[in-house]
Amino acid sequence: MLDVRRLRLLRELARRGTIAAVAEALTFSPSAVSQQLGVLEREAGLPLLERTGRGVRLTPAGQNLVRHAEAVLERLEQADADLAEARGGLAGALRIGAFPTATRAIVPAALISLARLHPALEPMVSETDPAAVAHALRAGDLDVALVHEYDFVPVEPEPGLATEPLYGEAMYLAAPAAEAPDPPGGSDQGAVLRTYAKAPWITATPGTLCHAMTVRACQAAGFTPRVRHQVDEFATVLALVAAGQGVAVVPQLGVTGPADPAVRLTRLLMERRTSLAFRSGAGAHPAVAAFGAALRAAVPPDLAGSRAGT
Repeated sequence: MLDVRRLRLLRELARRGTIAAVAEALTFSPSAVSQQLGVLEREAGLPLLERTGRGVRLTPAGQNLVRHAEAVLERLEQADADLAEARGGLAGALRIGAFPTATRAIVPAALISLARLHPALEPMVSETDPAAVAHALRAGDLDVALVHEYDFVPVEPEPGLATEPLYGEAMYLAAPAAEAPDPPGGSDQGAVLRTYAKAPWITATPGTLCHAMTVRACQAAGFTPRVRHQVDEFATVLALVAAGQGVAVVPQLGVTGPADPAVRLTRLLMERRTSLAFRSGAGAHPAVAAFGAALRAAVPPDLAGSRAGT
């Protein structure tokens, strides 16, 4: 009989690529991961891995077993959801991942609603970059998370995960008002961005979707931005723009508080779309469903494409 825990390790190896990465993600030692995968091979009765220099890769039998592992793990999530429904009443921890703007603007109202409707449920929020969500969900570090994608940075579906759309946000070009020329007329987003082709730019840190979005949008307009500052928090980005330190692309939820006369915002023909992510099969879990419902009720009605999917 194949062991589910070892199947999970094989699935993680298929996603992460190295035994060291699997060990780090699941807080095992590399030798323990190797040992457990060796036991799985003996259970299977044929090689699942083959050495490639210093690394390993899955054999065709290993790849096929990963597909079965995905189905098994999804059914286990469904079984857990059914048991939670049968127990009645939500209780215990719900581990939530959220990126900063959603954590500030939407999650608190959702938590208030959850506390009122399900007082025994204990939501635990961790700020998590969307790029790290898939690994955290598959490793069991999170139960549910908010993720986003941009027009220029589409996100490929993650095996073992499912998503539900929540809302979309408008995107703006933020520039120092004292230096900003009048934006070109019409709906040419590239022309708006090219106006600042020689200006210094403020982006998020490399490796984030926000950084990739700015760089790719500028490249689509015909230039590569000259990055001066790398900052992840949008309020700080706007403060730097107001100080004349550069221009930036920011989402609607990143523009908070009263309008700053030192910053000119120009609407772009881009959107940031946010979804709720969870392990495949867990969408029917009462706690996940309750959090999703609370989030939808908390979405500000002025967001572009709010309550996405409706």
